[in-house]
Amino acid sequence: MEIRSVGVVGAGQMGSGIAHVFALAGYDVVLTDISADGLVRAIATIDKNIERQVSRGKVSSDEKAAAMARIQTTLKLADVGPCDLIIEAATERETVKQAIFEDLLPHLKPHTILTSNTSSISITRLASRTDRPEKFMGFHFMNPVPVMQLVELIRGIATDQETWDTMHEVVRKLGKTAASAEDFPAFIVNRILMPMINEAVYTLYEGVGSVKSIDESLKLGANHPMGPLELADFIGLDTCLAIMNVLHDGLADTKYRPCPLLTKYVEAGWLGRKTQRGFYDYRGETPVPTR
Repeated sequence: MEIRSVGVVGAGQMGSGIAHVFALAGYDVVLTDISADGLVRAIATIDKNIERQVSRGKVSSDEKAAAMARIQTTLKLADVGPCDLIIEAATERETVKQAIFEDLLPHLKPHTILTSNTSSISITRLASRTDRPEKFMGFHFMNPVPVMQLVELIRGIATDQETWDTMHEVVRKLGKTAASAEDFPAFIVNRILMPMINEAVYTLYEGVGSVKSIDESLKLGANHPMGPLELADFIGLDTCLAIMNVLHDGLADTKYRPCPLLTKYVEAGWLGRKTQRGFYDYRGETPVPTR
């Protein structure tokens, strides 16, 4: 089937980025959130990020104006129901995601495809809470969405071939690259990435190195563009902890046990860049390590 309209549930960092790339690719986008302020911030962020693309010559001013005009915002979840494709991009908590899909069901068209941008939660389990598991998939974008090339496509046990083919074509139209992942905890990218970040936190917790030395070691010794603790702050420490818990619970292996220091930071509300403190303090002109 052809996708013309896209509903995005959640106007945070991921949701706003998803709305951005779909609008630029010519899709009509309905962006919804529970917060009016969140929607205002999302539109401002999209405008700023597309303007950056204009300044670099990647997008024309006319293309920017057309993309911004394609995005509608709403506080009513029901307003995304008529869309051909819906992408849930809410917080990484399974109960929240399940409630969203259950609330959407009365408002959907028969042909609507449901997807989740979850980075770790079972697609089969989420699909089971809907009336269309055959039209349900994992659709995992990387952060920041406008920059990162990869999209993980994850089949649930009931996902049919037409839905898979349709979503693969959507990824192509977005100018991105699809990677096929099986429905196992954390899929591919986070199955590999999050244990590395968790091990970096253990290295800090055990006093092997400071925040600065750990990050510099990986940047200069492994040619990573960001150190693992800096990257954790960028992703959000609450998200990192949630994914580690999914890995630990889903695979029952102690090697995925979240570091107690990661848990402590989350309990303190030090979640990284979005709260101005994590492994770095971002409240000054330049980030300063907190340990």
